[in-house]
Parts: sequence; structure tokens; C-alpha cells
Amino acid sequence: MRFLIVAAALAACACGPSSQASGIPEYGYEIVHTYPHDRTAFTEGLFYLNGFLYESTGLEGQSSVRKVKLETGEVVQKHDVPGQYFGEGIINWKDKLYQMTYTTEVGFVYDLATFQVRSEFKYYGEGWAFTTDGKRIIMDDSTATLRFWDPETLKETGRLTVTSDGQPVPKLNELEWVKGEIYANVWETDRIARINPATGKVAGWIDLTGLLLPSDRIESGPMQTDVLNGIAYDAAHDRLFVTGKRWPKLFEIRLVKKASGQ
Repeated sequence: MRFLIVAAALAACACGPSSQASGIPEYGYEIVHTYPHDRTAFTEGLFYLNGFLYESTGLEGQSSVRKVKLETGEVVQKHDVPGQYFGEGIINWKDKLYQMTYTTEVGFVYDLATFQVRSEFKYYGEGWAFTTDGKRIIMDDSTATLRFWDPETLKETGRLTVTSDGQPVPKLNELEWVKGEIYANVWETDRIARINPATGKVAGWIDLTGLLLPSDRIESGPMQTDVLNGIAYDAAHDRLFVTGKRWPKLFEIRLVKKASGQ
């Protein structure tokens, strides 16, 4: 087991003012455990259920839905998405698994056990990420807006703008429901926003700078390492997992609150 406390300075970011300056708490991390992750997986959606990770991968012609063994990274079940679609966020609801696509405004409903396609659904705009609070489905679309859907009808029931110190936080990506908050990767950054689901205000920032070491990265070519993206939470054992697009590792982390000024 490897432990690493990170307290890197908050980098300048287009997603709002410094959390230290505005009083929003900032968190670093400890690495509790490191697991293998398929480097070919362009991770778009991720969740943990009954001992397994479920993962959606993106890119046209490479998109899939996968069931993955946490400890080894082995893909034990896989469904390839038709080549014209770019797979995006996934979430389970009862015995179903829902998946969005990027710009085609088409989503798929799968049987959770078999990954057989049950039906399709439509929505407006881009699809990026999914999570659920147990009552509603929460999705985002690349903006600072979260949309709420009825999980049975998949119809929109409301929207919420995410803000940090009064400013919208754009490029919200992969989502996860964690202890009553919405965690959201902010695309092209090493930051996760902890969002109050009632107000949309960022209640804390998680800084994951340095999580994947330079020695684990591929800097160019078709397998080039991409951005942080992928959050899963094991509520039964209070375990938080994060990874990224084409990352060779998935990390279980523990959050560490930074001292003021760090």
C-alpha cells in the first residue's frame, strides 16, 4: 500500500477564482491503493457496483461499455457501441444501464446483467456525464449546467448552474454522487469540484496535480495519455476511485484538506 500526500499549489484555472482566495476549501490527496487500468480505454463514464467497475469509453469506432475487475483491471464483459457513436457517461438504474453519446443526441438503455440493448432514448444537446442521487439522474453537457432527469421516463425535470465564488464553472465532465455532494471533473484540468446539489455552489476543490507520474505517461502518438476523467465511489466501504483517459492506472484516494495558503 502506497501513501502520498499532495499539497501542490493551486494552478491558475479558467473555471473561477482561487479557492484559497475565496475561502472555498481545497483538498489534496493520499494514494491508498493503485490498480491496473486498460491504457486503451478513453474513459468517459465510471461507477462502482457490487465489487466491479463499470466503464464507458469514447471515440468513434472505439466506444464501449465494460464491466471491469477492480483488482486486476481485467475486462470481464464488454459491449462495443456502433462505430458512428462516441460513447459518453453511464449510470445504472435498477436492472438497467444508461449510456449517452457525445453529439448525436442518442442514448442507449442496456440490460445491466447482459449488456443487451433494450431501447434507445433522445435528448437535446451534447451528452457528457451521468450520475444519480438515488432519486434523480444528473447529467451534464460541457457547460456549467447540470440537468436533472426522471430515471424512469428519462425526461428533464430541472436544471442547476454550478458556480464558484459567484462565477459559472464551465466544462463539467465526469460526475459522481459522493456523500450527498456531486463530484465533477473539470475538463482539461486536474481538479474535481465538490458541488452542493441544492445550490450549485462549489463547496470544495480537489486538486489532483501529480496523481499520474510522468513515467506513466505517453506524450504523443495514438495512445497519448489524455486528461483526468473518471470518478467512482464505493459507498459501502467509503472508497473513492479516480482515473483518466488512456491512463494505465486507477487510484483509490483519500482526501486531505490543505492548510490555508498552500
